[in-house]
Amino acid sequence: LLTLVVNGEEEKTKELLPGIEVQAQKWLEDDSRLVGVCVNYNSKATNTIFGQQTVCIAGRLYLHEEFSGLKFQLTPDTFFQVNTKTAEKLIDVVIQELALNGSEIIVDAYCGIGTFTLPLAKYLQQMVVDDNDSMEIVGEEFLQMGGRKGLAIGIEVQAVAIKQAQLNAEINNLTNVSFSAGKVEDLLPQLEVKPDVILLDPPRKGCDRSVLETLLEILPERIVYISCKPATLARDLKFLCSTGKYKLRKVQPADFFPQTAHVECAAFLVRKKPK
Repeated sequence: LLTLVVNGEEEKTKELLPGIEVQAQKWLEDDSRLVGVCVNYNSKATNTIFGQQTVCIAGRLYLHEEFSGLKFQLTPDTFFQVNTKTAEKLIDVVIQELALNGSEIIVDAYCGIGTFTLPLAKYLQQMVVDDNDSMEIVGEEFLQMGGRKGLAIGIEVQAVAIKQAQLNAEINNLTNVSFSAGKVEDLLPQLEVKPDVILLDPPRKGCDRSVLETLLEILPERIVYISCKPATLARDLKFLCSTGKYKLRKVQPADFFPQTAHVECAAFLVRKKPK
């Protein structure tokens, strides 16, 4: 899926890119791997690459990706790991470390389109729902439907990513997932169920301090912290562990970008038992 970002308005596209639709169709014919060509319009002069509007000028607006045994539908305006093989291996490590029994409640904070949420949901017991049931069942309503069957809750600030996550859950017939759009620091304290596991995958700046403070109030049995910046990972782990409530059990590095200075890490914390 190829996306061209134009620094201008839509009506100027033909002027900026003369013959682009004909060329886009030729690209599709020349390369069987290409499923669509899109144009994104960004009229602002900032470091934000994508604007609000994306249109397809040839082929289709999405592609399908087989990932961790699931089918994902991806669009140009949603984030997905480019190194899928290494990402799958990291998810395998997370699943192995958690050793889920199927009845856990898992919160995936900063969930994106469900990259971790959906593979984890496969290992939880599924609820039987009909077409009239909502995929956003949390709190008492979830418990009344036979809670403790396992539930994966995804939180993400980007509403477009949440819509894509919900679609991907439906594509894979996963009924034990719930996605909410909003800031983690706002939604995490509002949970009506007590999670057994909280998975964090924040941006490079790490977690907001209020998120870490909420974790210490909720006190899940286990925390998995996925980080793309070791410095902020170390800072946040120090805060959590210095309270005496959590112990760092393991840190698993993953080389998502070979031959660069970047490294992804998964840190596994367990709650300390009171003496």
